[in-house]
Amino acid sequence: MFGIMEKISLLSGKLWLVGAGPGDSDLLTLRAARLLESADLVVHDGLVGDGVLALIPPHVERISVAKQRSRHTMKQELINELLVRETLAGKQVVRLKGGDPFIFGRGGEELDAAREAGVACEVVPGITAAAGCAAQAGLPLTHREDASAVSFVAGQCKDLTDQDWSGLAGHGRTLVIYMGLATASAIADKLIADGVSPDLPVAVVERGTTADARMLRTLLTDLGDLVAREKVASPALIVVGKVAARADALDCLGAPGVAAQIRDFT
Repeated sequence: MFGIMEKISLLSGKLWLVGAGPGDSDLLTLRAARLLESADLVVHDGLVGDGVLALIPPHVERISVAKQRSRHTMKQELINELLVRETLAGKQVVRLKGGDPFIFGRGGEELDAAREAGVACEVVPGITAAAGCAAQAGLPLTHREDASAVSFVAGQCKDLTDQDWSGLAGHGRTLVIYMGLATASAIADKLIADGVSPDLPVAVVERGTTADARMLRTLLTDLGDLVAREKVASPALIVVGKVAARADALDCLGAPGVAAQIRDFT
């Protein structure tokens, strides 16, 4: 059943910025699933899980705007224009984004574009990769004994080496790095140079919440070597902090009935 505001929006065009969650379709919110059923157009990222895309009805138009590091199938400005144009044409447009729209998803930029164009827009949150991957790995991002604060950082952010990373990891803090594979070695070096212990535990969760998820553990000083040696592929999440040592290596990281792929390099 649709809420009152959702029913009203069906009478005119509206843009919905919807979080698709970290990959597993079972982690999609009920509201997101309803909106996919009623959409005229779904514009989705490449990180949206196949199971989630399978929930889009066959008659619904879909456009992929998959983006990867250093390669964009469609520039963000063109995506903004597409969303505004199709919504102003009277369509129910779902902008489906991996994880949560407002956590490294450029949802803020798309919301700004909608507001500037006078387009009705609403944001539907999703489970971000940090929460989904940590839950699957049995890895608490905060813990009363180890961490009372957690920070999310984009590993491909600009001016990486100019930032002060010393306050983000260690000393009761957990650092979660999104999109950090290509810069893992540089990030580790910068953290250590800024005073973070080289022996701080690190967990790398590859393809988190999917059936072929893999978790690797090491120490901060060896992070770059681990990523290269094990050929870790995107999407992957890096967790730096004492909590990384708490992940239960006996827990299955795959779907029920799928053997876990867990390797510990500490």
